[in-house]
Amino acid sequence: MDAIDRLKRDNAQYLWHPMAHPKAMKAEGSRPDIIARGEGCWVWDIDGHKLLDGVAGLWSSNLGHSCKPVRDAIVAQLDELPFFNTFRGTTHPRAIEASRALVELMRPDGVAAVLFSNGGSDAVEGALKLARQYHKLRGHKDRTKYIALRQGYHGVHFGGMSVNGNSNFRRAYEPLLPGVFHIDSPWLYRNAYTQDPEELGRLIAGQLEREIVFQGPDTVAAFIAEPIQGAGGVIVPPANFWPLVREVCSRHGVLLIADEVVTGFGRTGHLFGTRLWDVQADLWCLAKGISSGYIPLGATAISQAVADVFDADATGAGQVAHGYTYSAHPVAAAAALATMKLLVEQDIPGHVARVAPAFQQRLRDLKQRHAFVGDVRGHGLMLGIEMVADPATKAPLPKTSDLPARVARAAYRRGLMVRVSGANLILSPPLVISEAELDTLCTALEGAFDDAASEPVKT
Repeated sequence: MDAIDRLKRDNAQYLWHPMAHPKAMKAEGSRPDIIARGEGCWVWDIDGHKLLDGVAGLWSSNLGHSCKPVRDAIVAQLDELPFFNTFRGTTHPRAIEASRALVELMRPDGVAAVLFSNGGSDAVEGALKLARQYHKLRGHKDRTKYIALRQGYHGVHFGGMSVNGNSNFRRAYEPLLPGVFHIDSPWLYRNAYTQDPEELGRLIAGQLEREIVFQGPDTVAAFIAEPIQGAGGVIVPPANFWPLVREVCSRHGVLLIADEVVTGFGRTGHLFGTRLWDVQADLWCLAKGISSGYIPLGATAISQAVADVFDADATGAGQVAHGYTYSAHPVAAAAALATMKLLVEQDIPGHVARVAPAFQQRLRDLKQRHAFVGDVRGHGLMLGIEMVADPATKAPLPKTSDLPARVARAAYRRGLMVRVSGANLILSPPLVISEAELDTLCTALEGAFDDAASEPVKT
């Protein structure tokens, strides 16, 4: 057995994959996509097959796979100080510099401070905990509840799973955190109310207010949502939704948590997704693009209004009893510093804003080309394609349908890596992708849908 065959065998034998059944990885005919090398917007699997990375690793490799300034910052930091902690009074230069750089980047959003962690799930956990602590410091000890959106995704810790709006991520681990309530998502394609975006925005913001009032405003700590829902199927809310949500939260003293793990750092054509709607949150959850995926890093950004309450505490109750051994890891902080510098110097959000409209428009044509494409939606360099059984009735695909997987495998054969989430095919390429590479991506994906359409659908 050669080295490549051994890796393929050992993958199923020893490695449990996130979001996969261990038995499925061992099934006869199951083959892992072992990615062995990357350069720019391209990756190569272990068999030498070249693929355009249509998922940026996992919403993460925004600067591509061979960004020399980020690589050099990592190497220099390894030579200087590979690790030290930031607990209490201990810290290191990169933690201080990265926190200042991030706060300066988010100064227009009203951010005053940042609490670093290891990834997106950690960032959500930090935001949920800080929200409760904030209210306790203000004497509102009963404000412990959270409200979130159906279809929302907020990670895999118990707090994040509890506010997740998809039972697929919850069912196996219930019971979860009590005091969590969900309202409908402002999902234009699938809602029971209207196909008018403005009306839908008002209706769902109204749902939020009614839920807050029903629960008792003095019991609700925070509302958490993604500016654009990612894993739930790239659901773009109506333009009026977030401004209305901000008004509702402010009216009732409820903190607004923006989960920007996916939308942060340029993916929407703005540095942060909340800027799409000209809205300031109270807490932000950040990860993925913060270090371009080179080293794991997460962060909870804290508004000036929230920070002021902690600063004013004289009882000791404002101690942040939360954090991780690797919070603000020096190597990760160095990668983040280099990433943030390049985001600004190269105007990465501006590049996304320039190239994304043609990309979005071209793939929307798949609805006219294939009857099983129900909806194509997205913004910036994030796009979701929902496959259906009947476009006239929007009847969903049976869960047993292999159609999304067959489209993904056809794309792989044509040199494109995509991601499947339920009936949705999701694209999130590196933000540095060129117009020519986007053209290559679209051509490969169109061919993959044609390939899938030529085969009988299995249900």
